[in-house]
Amino acid sequence: MRQLNDSQLRRLEEHKYSCMSVSLMDPLMQKWWCWLVEQCPLTLAPNLITITGLAINIFTSLILVYYSPDAKQEVPRWACFLCAFGLFVYQSLDAIDGKQARRTGTSSPLGELFDHGCDSLSTVFVSLGVSCSVRLGALPYWMFFQCMMAVTLFYCAHWQTYVSGTLRFGYIDVTEAQFGVMAIHLVSVILGPEFWAMKVPVLLVPFRCLPTIFGVIAAAVALFNNFKIILIERGAGRNGSTVAGTSVLSPVVPLSLILVPAVLIAWKSPTSLFLQEPTIYLLTFGCVAARVTNRLVVAHMTKSEMAYSDASLLGPAALFLNQYFNCPISEKYLLYCVCAYVIYDLVKYCRQVCLEICEHLNIMMFTIVPKYPQTKATSSMEKNGSSSKYMTRSKSKVKNN
Repeated sequence: MRQLNDSQLRRLEEHKYSCMSVSLMDPLMQKWWCWLVEQCPLTLAPNLITITGLAINIFTSLILVYYSPDAKQEVPRWACFLCAFGLFVYQSLDAIDGKQARRTGTSSPLGELFDHGCDSLSTVFVSLGVSCSVRLGALPYWMFFQCMMAVTLFYCAHWQTYVSGTLRFGYIDVTEAQFGVMAIHLVSVILGPEFWAMKVPVLLVPFRCLPTIFGVIAAAVALFNNFKIILIERGAGRNGSTVAGTSVLSPVVPLSLILVPAVLIAWKSPTSLFLQEPTIYLLTFGCVAARVTNRLVVAHMTKSEMAYSDASLLGPAALFLNQYFNCPISEKYLLYCVCAYVIYDLVKYCRQVCLEICEHLNIMMFTIVPKYPQTKATSSMEKNGSSSKYMTRSKSKVKNN
């Protein structure tokens, strides 16, 4: 089943990336990123750089989840260091993929979509990793709030992009947050995970609460700036609407269909499902949020209306209906099944969208097709206007990635 129709693909081909950033740390990191991209061979595809960074980030985060499935046990210090290093690698590779695309002349809308898709999934695993590092599972509802806040912030950032047409980064944004997470992991390495159980002298709360408290302050500023654009400033579409000409409030419906069931199912579970399986629960709803966020990004890039319904929402619906009918199926068993389903659905959706874009733009996802030297026969054929189908396809692939 196709995810994008012909008109969406045509509008996607016309899409131009627009971004504004006043980040404090990005200018400081540019020298490192520019040096790093120069070390990459010109045959290395930008999307391959992105997916490699994501795989490393997920793997190192899952190590922490393995040692602390409920985010209550102490994790090895080396695992915290590895997670910090994995996040730094992801940040660096995520920053140079666009530079590599421009350097190799393979920039395309697929690269932007692929980058944001990886970021949406990375947000989930970074939140789970930092929760395990500080043993936030000892305060499970703090953990719930922190992870849901992270995916909500990411969604709202792209919500305002859907309205204004421009992705905006504030003074304290993604890069600063990533360095903050790295610092948290390094504190666990140096002082040990038990440090986070100590009380803050003035606030009289455990140190493990500080990342969430600082996160709330940063989130409040980010949400204020986002909703200032969404609600007060005029949108990029007709009569102040979104880029697709729809209501600026329309993206609130898919977001509500994630957050409301997440809260209700955790609150009303007769078996305390969230308290039993916090990481699986948050991973499940995090993947649903990533799926819906990707649809929002696609809606922005194709200037099309975002559908309220989504196949991934069937997972939370199954958990909700199971509770409504007094849990005829074990909640724990059903949660694992739903988690597997939403991960499969997310991967399937992303793969299908990428393949459709590749087919439409006639490009490759993870490889760069080299230019072939012209022969005398080829030159003669092109002069006569009868170049082969193979040569036409090769040139088209080289033009974009």
